[in-house]
Amino acid sequence: MDDLVRIGAAATALGVSVDTLRRWERDGRVAFERVDGRRMLPAAELARLLRERAAGGGGRSSARNRLTGIVVAVQRDGLMAQVELACGPYRVVSLMSAEAADDLGLKPGDPAAAVIKATTVVVER
Repeated sequence: MDDLVRIGAAATALGVSVDTLRRWERDGRVAFERVDGRRMLPAAELARLLRERAAGGGGRSSARNRLTGIVVAVQRDGLMAQVELACGPYRVVSLMSAEAADDLGLKPGDPAAAVIKATTVVVER
């Protein structure tokens, strides 16, 4: 049990909430061991997650609101682009530089995610 870390300590080390770690477990991103009904993370797994986060974690942010969907439209006008996504029952529109839209290669029919944090919407692929 010396190489196991309690979920709360792991969350603190990673700078995320316990709920985030539970979501990661549900999504298959991390595997906990159960000891007396408590979630425990192997130290090696915690080290892997810390390395992943230090390396950028695949471009993920700390935003809590991430809506996955499909690009419906991309309208470019000079330096700016308007990207419309259909995310389930939601219509999400993001304004970004045309260069950013081009770098993402956004076009109708592409899968994408709208990451909503405060008043900013960031589109990822």
